[in-house]
Amino acid sequence: MAGAAKVTVCEVEEIVEVGELNPDDIHTPNIFVQRLIVGEKYEKRIEQLTTRAK
Repeated sequence: MAGAAKVTVCEVEEIVEVGELNPDDIHTPNIFVQRLIVGEKYEKRIEQLTTRAK
């Protein structure tokens, strides 16, 4: 979808230096991104620890 857009805005947790990220973890290449917004508060709903009784 980002490749077909005129402007792509990415909301990020933090901005890091070049080379700090694993290339396999990047979903949208920078050539398709025109704007970055650093978010203030994140709630990672899918990354919760789930345990069960044994």
